[in-house]
Amino acid sequence: MPVDLSDILVVGVSSRALFDLEEENAIFDKEGIEGYRKYQLTHENEPLKIGSAFYLVKSLLELNNQANKRIVEIVLMSRNSPETGVRMLNSIALHNLDITRVALSGGEPLAPYIDAYDVDLFLSKDEKDVQTVIDSKACAAASIYAPPQSFNPKDNRVKIAFDADAVLFSDESEHRYKTEGIDAFLKHEKDNEDNPLTKGPFAELLIKLSRIQDHLPTTIELSPLRLSIVTARSAPSHMRVIKTLRKWGVYVDEVYFMGGLSKDKVLEAFGAHIFFDDQEAHLDATSKVVPSGRVPYDSSSPMKAIENAKKK
Repeated sequence: MPVDLSDILVVGVSSRALFDLEEENAIFDKEGIEGYRKYQLTHENEPLKIGSAFYLVKSLLELNNQANKRIVEIVLMSRNSPETGVRMLNSIALHNLDITRVALSGGEPLAPYIDAYDVDLFLSKDEKDVQTVIDSKACAAASIYAPPQSFNPKDNRVKIAFDADAVLFSDESEHRYKTEGIDAFLKHEKDNEDNPLTKGPFAELLIKLSRIQDHLPTTIELSPLRLSIVTARSAPSHMRVIKTLRKWGVYVDEVYFMGGLSKDKVLEAFGAHIFFDDQEAHLDATSKVVPSGRVPYDSSSPMKAIENAKKK
């Protein structure tokens, strides 16, 4: 019988997102696969250091205990071979992470296996894999930044924060702001506040997270899964966001309309286990205080063209 994952959140996390493997990756770059294999075999009983996605994964898995059933599945996805992946598997056991599904691709890209595991969210440090997933629209995906040095979850609740435009919503409004200016953007959003924003790459993930909340044994206001939006939008563009969420049937616990202010202090106060944004300018600051992931634009998007033009 096929496994029904329609009411289960499935997160595919790469080994370099779950654990801090930068030292090991440097050995691979310097000494090649033979040096890397030798190092991993020699150190396979030494636990790996915690990576950016570790606390998110650990806290999400704890939701299964609170729901008294599986509402979250984590798939460990790695380019390691079965041989070099032993250290990683030992580290999972050491941390008591209830991860039962594993993909060890032996150096091959991981993106082609997203559908096979029915993944809703893919977290990786491989930008090419993440871009491929975003372009395919198979699921939400983000490139994970290095872990903040002093991050420590404030409590046992899972706290996930999102930017709005180009993450939860399409990049149409952001493109208007970039090409027509702030006044045109604000007028358009005010005039269209009763028209829902188009879904972006993380919309279906947010909707599924909202459904997952229904399986937890508390009222939604007291849910151990807490969702937040932290956006550069401000009045009068804020109402379109709120009305769109209502039409999607999504309950978001907190929304912060920053009006262009830096997002790092709000996210630190919120205690986000992870924050998703599309802009490096925001993430350079937020990644220093909370785990952060960059959501790339679709390769066919006009915003991608603008981004590429700036890099030239």
